[in-house]
Amino acid sequence: MPRLSDSMEEGTIIKWLKAAGDPVRVGEPLADIETDKATVTYEADAEGYLQIVAAEGDTLAIGRTIAHLLTDAGAAREPAADQPSQSAPSAGAPLDAATATTPATTPGPAVAASASGPAGSSARLKASPVARRIADERGIELATLRGSGPEGRIVKADVMAAPAAPGLAAAPVAAVSGASESAAPLAAKGNVEVIELSRTQQLIVRRMATAKATIPEFTATVEVDAEPALELREQLRHIVSPLPSLNDLVVKACAVALVKHPNVNAAYVDGHFERYSRINIGVAVAGEGTLVVPTVFDANLKPLVEIAEQIRVLAGQVRSGTIGPADLAGGTFTVSNLGMLGVVRFTAVINPPQAAILAVGAASPRPTVVPDGTVRVRRVMEMTISADHRIVYGAEAAAFLGTVRDQLERPARLLL
Repeated sequence: MPRLSDSMEEGTIIKWLKAAGDPVRVGEPLADIETDKATVTYEADAEGYLQIVAAEGDTLAIGRTIAHLLTDAGAAREPAADQPSQSAPSAGAPLDAATATTPATTPGPAVAASASGPAGSSARLKASPVARRIADERGIELATLRGSGPEGRIVKADVMAAPAAPGLAAAPVAAVSGASESAAPLAAKGNVEVIELSRTQQLIVRRMATAKATIPEFTATVEVDAEPALELREQLRHIVSPLPSLNDLVVKACAVALVKHPNVNAAYVDGHFERYSRINIGVAVAGEGTLVVPTVFDANLKPLVEIAEQIRVLAGQVRSGTIGPADLAGGTFTVSNLGMLGVVRFTAVINPPQAAILAVGAASPRPTVVPDGTVRVRRVMEMTISADHRIVYGAEAAAFLGTVRDQLERPARLLL
């Protein structure tokens, strides 16, 4: 299993693009692999005939064997010696000889009961680790299922399509509520749909939980007069394409501010600070059931229109599921904007190991005292920084916000 992103710990074989025994050349597409950030087409880095070890649907840790490239086509068509395929060990588990050759999970009751065939064969049923786990949880006998995977292998979809064992969820409800055995299970909550997390969602769960548990964060908020930035957009409407959005202006303003406040463009890693020479701003984009943060590299060196164009391309790739690992790595600071959804103020969770993240709210009309002392209705937006107090202190966070605000309230400089 190759490392296909900087934070990848394990991957799932989505589809083999070559069949067992097929010849493989360097650079040819070999398999679609789902990482923690995206589904990536893995290209072969050697030549030979493909002998498949890990089946479609299998999840393995980095470094575990997914296939062999042999010199003999006939041998490649035979099952690999290290089959059945291996499931991934728990996060952080060392990869030694034992874990490299022994399945990491033990079959539950449903699997054990069906491990032998009608003739008493001890051959293990072919099923992916995910399929075995779900079958165990739902009380489904694997022997009753017909596999749709390679060579009849049972995969997740086969288990999900099968009905769960009757009464599996009813007992806990009766025990808690004292209801009779004939009462409808889970009546209080209605039908419960169990949704398995995608690999990207699993990564978000781990990273956000780690961030909240380990980073001593603080927040600070400023109000920004958005009228000048919005007026600049109108002036550019028939001059440039694509027309920069307010969020594009915020990204450019942050890039300028990060040059002046390098501690915000940094990270706290293993007891020391890391300051980065490049300013790579991640932009949070909502995908299908998930949140992905593609990166605008060297944002301080790019013209505003180029930033606007790149963000549109990256957002489109996120929503179409074609974003690549290279575009999701290397971020040094993050901008999250919910203003287009009408959110006025919110606090974003730091994207570790970055030192800070900026949450941007909507530009909403408010009565405002202008410099001549009169009150006028102007569109104002709030920006809230969440910062790691180990490296960014309150005064520096406030100074960073002040620089961003100054850039947006005098936006002509962002065109330079």
